[in-house]
Amino acid sequence: MRLYPAIDLKEGQVVRLAQGKMEEATVYSGDPARVACDFAAAGAVFLHVVDLNGAFAGRPVNDESIRSIVTAAALRVQAGGGIRTLARVEELLMLGVERVVLGTAAVRDPDLVRAAVREFGPERVVAGIDAKGGRVCVRGWSEEADMTAAELGRAMREAGVETVVYTDIDRDGMMSGPNIEATARLTEETGLRAVVSGGIACLEDLRRVFAAAAGGAALDGVITGRALYSGAFTLAAALDAQREGAEAC
Repeated sequence: MRLYPAIDLKEGQVVRLAQGKMEEATVYSGDPARVACDFAAAGAVFLHVVDLNGAFAGRPVNDESIRSIVTAAALRVQAGGGIRTLARVEELLMLGVERVVLGTAAVRDPDLVRAAVREFGPERVVAGIDAKGGRVCVRGWSEEADMTAAELGRAMREAGVETVVYTDIDRDGMMSGPNIEATARLTEETGLRAVVSGGIACLEDLRRVFAAAAGGAALDGVITGRALYSGAFTLAAALDAQREGAEAC
């Protein structure tokens, strides 16, 4: 069970959005590498990075920041945002990213996902399923696709994907609690493992995720962002909760 502190990048700055709305960005730092190093110093092993500008533009925008993060911090980085070609997947992996998250491409170009899994393996290629009211959204959540989360999940399973990052858009950045039930249901309906994303507000939310994993839910990890930046809890406390959850398994 992986704990991912999150760094969302907008124009080289570390930000958090409310429900994916770029106009509602709160800036937390102008030094992404410093933030990543602070996470590593607190004991983090993994990091979730999103190129927000890239997600909207469909091309890399914040590579300089991603490169600085990978170079400066001894973290296993999972990155997504604007990945639309096999060459881009390879570029990020060569940059030092451990695994990439394909979101819009999972909907618009499943053959790309299939090719990426075949080329680099399912441990390095995951799909991002971002849903609002159970319906998939793409292009930085600005467009609704004509499919449900479960339908996309089954398609990704057929493409060779084993793990997805499932984000409940209604809860992302709102600190209203994670949608563990919907995430667990997705794994049951598709046979995938899932990373819980969106809504973590307090340590008890994290404990609920860890308890669900201990109870048999096919959860690969959990992402937390705004709660860390707002001081709802420290990363050290979150990691303690993770260890307690692991001991309960």
